[in-house]
Amino acid sequence: MIDPDRLALEFQTLLNIESPSKKEGKLAYYVATIFEALGYKCFFDRSSENTGSEVGNLIVKIPGTLPSNPIFFCAHLDTVGPCENPKIIFDKGIYRSDGKTILGADDKSGIAVLIEIGKVLKENVIPHPPIEFIFTTCEEIGLLGAKYLDYNLIDAKEGFVLDSENPVEVINAAPASYQFEIEVKGKSAHAGLEPEKGINAIHILSQILAGLSFGRIDEETTMNVGIIKGGNYVNIVPDYASSKGEMRSHSEEKLLNLQNLIQNQLDKVISSYPKTEDALPSGKVKFEKIFKAFNISLDDPLCKVVQKAGEKIGLNITFKRREGGSDANVFNENGLKCLILGTGMQKVHTTEEFIRLRDLIITANFVLEIIKIKGEMV
Repeated sequence: MIDPDRLALEFQTLLNIESPSKKEGKLAYYVATIFEALGYKCFFDRSSENTGSEVGNLIVKIPGTLPSNPIFFCAHLDTVGPCENPKIIFDKGIYRSDGKTILGADDKSGIAVLIEIGKVLKENVIPHPPIEFIFTTCEEIGLLGAKYLDYNLIDAKEGFVLDSENPVEVINAAPASYQFEIEVKGKSAHAGLEPEKGINAIHILSQILAGLSFGRIDEETTMNVGIIKGGNYVNIVPDYASSKGEMRSHSEEKLLNLQNLIQNQLDKVISSYPKTEDALPSGKVKFEKIFKAFNISLDDPLCKVVQKAGEKIGLNITFKRREGGSDANVFNENGLKCLILGTGMQKVHTTEEFIRLRDLIITANFVLEIIKIKGEMV
């Protein structure tokens, strides 16, 4: 029932529509027009008031042919950069850009699959529950669309997010993430004439960071510092320095321990750093939760559905833990139980991004089979 040629043509069209975070309007309205032409109800929520996007999250309602609980599928509208004036190359069954921009398969592959599914359901008599498609904005800059989604507009309580790589690997667990910012205040002074009157904030910050571990902390925990700022001139003792980083883990307890370690290290360095006659160094650290971890048991009915759907079409489905975050983290935290499905996209967030058409077709058939299995369960 999936039309591979139609799917490929639609995907190619989507790839040529620029949709960087906060500028998803053109793509969102294009997608809405397609579903409206199919006779489905489409509307936007008011999340743009908080995300800063041109448009809210797009929600599409497909009536069920069976009286059953609805399910949802999600794909995000935005891409990372660079994405201006993309030149798409299709060669030997593989989509790539010309190397100057990202391809945009993340996550236009997911969007293309859902458009094809919408068309298949309109053209064929397939017993299925009510279905909701959620197209989120600003996923790439902090999952903002999902965070500000109007959940009162969503009837489904379980579903799937199309936003991973391998079509036969289903993500059933992902970590929590916190970002942190360390700020240190010292005292400025002329670095050559009277350095002893200054307190070097950069030096203090470097000692704080040097006492911490970064990279892979253990098998389920990572920590990274990605930004360091401080100072304006080489001949002035810097009075301010800051750094920003993140920590991820599948264990909330381990994240709490890391927060305590950072705070204790900061206090230790600040308290032991030499003072001047009239100034004391100071420092503080702030933590912000970015998303919460989730872990769907393999015994959960949702996992059983995808396992059965895979078997029906000859796929050897495996379940894996993912180390990145996605809309699925936010949905699960808000009571919408979901798994993450792969679409075949590879080397995402780079100009080497690519996707094989055969993987896109596999994903579309897999999603359709999931819908059929849900229909059979009524």
